[in-house]
Amino acid sequence: MTAADKPSIAVVDDDPGQRALLQNALQRAGYNVILCEDGESALASAGDAALMVLDVRMPGMSGIEVLEKLKQDYPRLPVILLTAFIDVRDAVHAIKNGALDYLEKPVDLDELIAAVDDGLGRSGRKVAEEDAPALPEHVIAESAAMRRVFEEAGRVAPTDASVLVQGESGSGKEVVVDYIHRRSGRAEQALVRVDCGALPETLIESELFGHEKGAFTGAESSRRGRFEEANGGTLFLDEVGELALSLQPKLLGVLETGKFRRVGGTRQLTTDVRVVAATNRNLEEAVREDEFREDLYYRLNVFTISVPALRERRDDILPLAERFLDGAKKRLTPATERLLMAYDWPGNVRELRNVMARAAIMASGNTILPSDLPPALQHAESKKSEETGSVLVGDMETIQRRAILEALEKTDGNKTRAAELLGISRRNLIYKLRDYGL
Repeated sequence: MTAADKPSIAVVDDDPGQRALLQNALQRAGYNVILCEDGESALASAGDAALMVLDVRMPGMSGIEVLEKLKQDYPRLPVILLTAFIDVRDAVHAIKNGALDYLEKPVDLDELIAAVDDGLGRSGRKVAEEDAPALPEHVIAESAAMRRVFEEAGRVAPTDASVLVQGESGSGKEVVVDYIHRRSGRAEQALVRVDCGALPETLIESELFGHEKGAFTGAESSRRGRFEEANGGTLFLDEVGELALSLQPKLLGVLETGKFRRVGGTRQLTTDVRVVAATNRNLEEAVREDEFREDLYYRLNVFTISVPALRERRDDILPLAERFLDGAKKRLTPATERLLMAYDWPGNVRELRNVMARAAIMASGNTILPSDLPPALQHAESKKSEETGSVLVGDMETIQRRAILEALEKTDGNKTRAAELLGISRRNLIYKLRDYGL
């Protein structure tokens, strides 16, 4: 199919990162893309589009207002609305005014493509996409869950969209961030990390934005901040959920404008960075409890990647353990492997690395025996048997399917609310629905 034969999709969003993300996904799915940054340009481009993907909340003319005008001038144009601020009244109003669908941000790209395909009558087609590149040698992703994580990371990496990586402490969020940077157009520039939870509030502002000489006691010389150091590259905001509320407006300002001032400075500086943030907190809950700014959350959360805990991807446990033993030239016995697989790993990959380092020291020969493991692991198998009783591992899929169906029934099919009941992300729920053929 030539470029002229491909349907054109108008993407309307005031956020350039969101536009780039959707453009990349739609082009990979075989569509041409028309980019529009506001309602006026959307109306001007409507005649050239086969379908429009339209943000609801924009400065100036809102998406709802654009939809009303489109239905007057282009009544047959399919429109899919996107919003980060779900409002039932807006949704009902939009559907009554002819919107094809109404999807929640952060956008699930598979769900969006499916909605676009349905809107254009292309459901069930097979799209030829580039083969996923091989993972770097140091990355272990034997489990289907982690392969999906890196598939998502590979999709978003070439864009400049902000990414929020969620997951428990020690689950490997840093590896995902590094992968995104290495596959981005900024790979030749710096990846600069800031641990937002490790520094006191009095120092984190200087760490991020730098300071001028004499700005505070001890500031004996001027210093560049991380935003300056990362110029042209990627800024990794680790544990962003711990950032003080007082600093969040300044962070939001630089994300929106690319401009900031050093602490104690008057000169306005400019930076060009791609921001990737990570957190082990539930930021949606933090927003509800007024512990994190809603506007900053949605600015960081253009694209979400949820890294599963190690206990949720057990196929990775033994390959990771063997990788951590590479330098020690030791191997695991079958009994040791069973204990590693039976343990729930509350400390995730970080805990596994430490356990393997300890076991290599404790082992007197070339094999890691059960006795070389910490006491908690030595009793893991018997504890698991007590907890599970007579439930067989093979029954787990049946149990999970039943739980998903019950959650969807309780929420009248609302995937977001069902995911909350199940304690998983909405994206993870969609994957499970696909895997189980639901």
